[in-house]
Amino acid sequence: MIFNASRFSSITNVLRRFVSSEQSLKELIVEPLTGKDSGILILGLNRVKQKNAISKNLLDSLENAIEKVNNDNTVRVVIIRSYVPRVFCAGADLKERLTMTEADVRIFVNRIRKFMTSLENVKAPVISAIDGAALGGGLEMALATDIRVASENAKIGLVETSLAIIPGAGGTQRLPRIIGVARAKELIFTARILSGREAEEFGIVNYCVPTNEENDGAFIKSLQIARLIQKNGPVGVRMSKLAINKGCDTNLNGGCLVEELCYSQVIPTRDRIEGLKAFQEKGNLYTKENNILTRVTM
Repeated sequence: MIFNASRFSSITNVLRRFVSSEQSLKELIVEPLTGKDSGILILGLNRVKQKNAISKNLLDSLENAIEKVNNDNTVRVVIIRSYVPRVFCAGADLKERLTMTEADVRIFVNRIRKFMTSLENVKAPVISAIDGAALGGGLEMALATDIRVASENAKIGLVETSLAIIPGAGGTQRLPRIIGVARAKELIFTARILSGREAEEFGIVNYCVPTNEENDGAFIKSLQIARLIQKNGPVGVRMSKLAINKGCDTNLNGGCLVEELCYSQVIPTRDRIEGLKAFQEKGNLYTKENNILTRVTM
């Protein structure tokens, strides 16, 4: 697939014009794309003055958005991005945190941790477009997504130890699972901040792309990836994600049993039958299956 930067830039310009009206006042902009991009949903962080710091209100909006995504089988892919220049998410809203009692802090941190797990388990694939700083809870949010793309000017790190605390939204667990225990310990103990390129070298992000004038290079790449996912069978994609997520929580034999259960969900679908026909006829893959999936309990 040839990457046409100008073509994608025109799309992001349209998105900017759209969110410049009434939606620009919202802390979270939920934008389902249409036309050939139907099935791709954009969640845009938009707390400008607070650099997308996670407050109670923003967390409310994120929780509601994720719940709606899980109840909407037309959503094929989710992209989390920022509409604040040079920032993805600066982490927790520490000014709000100062107003909380110790009991309130425990409750709120537990709530954020629970949300990150919900984000990780969204049925559809989720991509983080990191066009700027993703620090503390901002990086923890990205770690809970399936694919991460960063621009070269991104600043990425779990910096909590510099504030005399620890990552509390799953960072101490997800980072070592992604890059290995030794490297995760180094980054967390030192509170080191990485560039986008360094984060790619560490294996934290899947891709690092050049920073462009519009500061949306990571989003453009994320949209390109989302389109590749969107054209595939939605039931197969969702079941693949479930098999990987649940299988990685157990040993190989247990994981293969998870795979067996997930495969059983795609056998009766029209997607599978039409996909086999398309392969035989060298045609296009059938991707219109939107029936409610059978719940798999594991």
